[in-house]
Amino acid sequence: MKKIIYVFSFLITGSFNLLSQETPESKREPGHTNNNKFKQLYEEFSSPNRYRTASGAPGSDYYQQQVDYIMDLELDDKNTKLYGEETITYTNNSPDNLDYLWIQLDQNIRKKDAPALEKNGGGADPLIPVEVFASKYFDEPFDGGFNINWVKSSSGIPLKYTINNTMMRVDLPSSIKSGESYSFKIKWWYNINNHVTNRARSGYEFFPKDGNRAYVIAQFFPRLAVYNDVEGWQNYQFWGNGEFALNFGNYEVNLTVPADHIVEATGDLKNPREVLTNQEYKRYKQAQNSFDKPVIIVTEQEVIEKESKFSEKKKTWKYIANNVRDFAFASSRKFIWDMMAVKVGPKKVMAVSLYPKEGNPLWEEYSTVAVAQTLDTYSKYTFNYPYPKAVSVHAKNQGMEYPMICWNYGRPDEDGKYSDRVKFGMISVIIHEVGHNYFPMIVNSDERQWGWMDEGLDTFMQYLTEQEFGQNYKEAIVPLEKYPSRRGDPEKIVPYMSGFQKNISPIMSNPENVFQLGPNAYAKPATALNILRETVMGKELFDHAFKTYSKRWMFKHPTPEDFFRTMEDASAVDLDWFWRGWFYSTDYVDIGVKEVKKYRISSKPSPEVDKILSAYGMTANDLAPNYVFMSSDTDESNSDNESSNSINNSTPLKKYLEENPEDYDLNKNSLPKNFYEIEFEKPGGLVMPIIVDYIFKDGTKKRVEYPVQVWRKNDDSVKKVLATNKELVAIKVDPDLKTADIDISNNSWPKEKSASDFEKFKNKIKG
Repeated sequence: MKKIIYVFSFLITGSFNLLSQETPESKREPGHTNNNKFKQLYEEFSSPNRYRTASGAPGSDYYQQQVDYIMDLELDDKNTKLYGEETITYTNNSPDNLDYLWIQLDQNIRKKDAPALEKNGGGADPLIPVEVFASKYFDEPFDGGFNINWVKSSSGIPLKYTINNTMMRVDLPSSIKSGESYSFKIKWWYNINNHVTNRARSGYEFFPKDGNRAYVIAQFFPRLAVYNDVEGWQNYQFWGNGEFALNFGNYEVNLTVPADHIVEATGDLKNPREVLTNQEYKRYKQAQNSFDKPVIIVTEQEVIEKESKFSEKKKTWKYIANNVRDFAFASSRKFIWDMMAVKVGPKKVMAVSLYPKEGNPLWEEYSTVAVAQTLDTYSKYTFNYPYPKAVSVHAKNQGMEYPMICWNYGRPDEDGKYSDRVKFGMISVIIHEVGHNYFPMIVNSDERQWGWMDEGLDTFMQYLTEQEFGQNYKEAIVPLEKYPSRRGDPEKIVPYMSGFQKNISPIMSNPENVFQLGPNAYAKPATALNILRETVMGKELFDHAFKTYSKRWMFKHPTPEDFFRTMEDASAVDLDWFWRGWFYSTDYVDIGVKEVKKYRISSKPSPEVDKILSAYGMTANDLAPNYVFMSSDTDESNSDNESSNSINNSTPLKKYLEENPEDYDLNKNSLPKNFYEIEFEKPGGLVMPIIVDYIFKDGTKKRVEYPVQVWRKNDDSVKKVLATNKELVAIKVDPDLKTADIDISNNSWPKEKSASDFEKFKNKIKG
């Protein structure tokens, strides 16, 4: 009796999986630790504490430092130098007393002996572009980097400081105690670089036809490093790829430039009447209430007239910016200037563009509208944009972001013509860089350590914005059937995820240590989030959780774990398997159909069942009173009179149905005619939901989505049964290419006789 009960217990787990069950002859194997793909991320995550909770929210004792700056700057256009003097007030909100402060000197990466210049290996290149060869072997190294004149206390007493590459430690006369503030001053200058030479994040572009320069200036002042509960001082050196970790604070900036320059910068312009002509000021005020189209404040013709006159006079533009993590500015006499108002929640925000005539007509047509669309869409999915403006500045080969202002590429030919590729490339980079106002300028993650936290989230939001582009500004642009997004659609990431594993890094890698930064920090996390939204969680749950994360961490410093935890906390969806696979590994998706078998109700057990019963010294008679026997079409034991599924083929079934007339209709049409066992295989490492189209002989189709948990007990293959009155003729896995499956040649049953469809697919994603 005990033997029968034991056999019953494993048979009840599913009669179509009998061969996978253990038998008395099964060999014992060594034990193992938990390597299940659904294992929780306790080992990878830090322990929750009073600073950061298990839910992903800031804790009761969460803190962050406040750093305020007052700066006087002068741009020397003739000699391409920038001079500055700053007063820094550091407020220690941490529970710790601080004996020294770490200052970031990011311009030092441009010193001619900077270690970052030698960070990469590489031998002689047998084929090298002429301009690269000349730059590498003939050019004199640029003499950049900060020149620190002095560091003093607010009372003028010199402070001891030590420079270590891109970091400077300022030793304090006494500790800054918890809750106290300390003010000190730094005077400095540096040579401004030509950013076109090596696509630097800031500098100038020289225009030889008229002898002018357009400046986009950032990382230009010594800035405090972050001190927090995660790492203490975040003083990881700046090597070039990993970007910035910065504190929030308030800025007062006086920026002196040639009198004929137009300037835009982080913050509110406090003296427009002093720096603008009467006509410019009139247009400037008019733009404040233009919600339907941009107002041009400085026209192209006015710029052409200024380009030949180099003013010897100076003007000082005054800006105030509150609660920002950085400051940047752009300045040139070549800038055309336009702006329009955008309603964001209850507030008015100015969408602004600066561009030389070389950017027209493309920039006049699309830039400010792209800024406005970005503010609309991002605010809808995160939070209402809190700053007074967002500025897009044209700069060759640029794509870089700062609070309220960013640099963007996209230039037509000299005759003003441009291709769709140039147009959409420009619109996309504007959306992306303006979008960085949300991530990381407001949701202030540590870019130096986790590049994906701003680039990936922003690229995901960029995709949503591109797909909505023009919805609110239909009169300003040509409507699009579908925006040609370069990143975001699952199939676009397939070439990267199916590539050479030695050249692929997990998303959870420092930006300096990855082989392919674009796919790693931008495309893959953006695609993962798109799949999470569209395929795993559903839009409603995802959007609520994503907005919860965005609002929780506005003007704060989140970590990856804060994001992961919040997405689960706000949705009740267990996602540890998703983060583990997509973010902590380089596994890829490959799910297909391994085998399909057709079964029928039978009066006797299949050879499979007989085999297991024999192993336990049992016969079919021991089970006959309580079990329905199923046999596959391939079983030789099937007799002709069992060619169709019938209640009469199973006495126990017939008896059970007759005894329960209220629960079951004995009409034979209520019994499915066909039973199909479909075995799905998973050659790829990533577990994902199985999306299947079952296609029937009558031309109909049934879409079934098996949850990802179907893989939790078998990581190689899983079997499902389809009971239907229709005849199954075909199966398609991931029919809409929603999971980034790297090999669709195994996604069909019957299997394609040729790889033509797969080749078409590969050509599609390459294009």
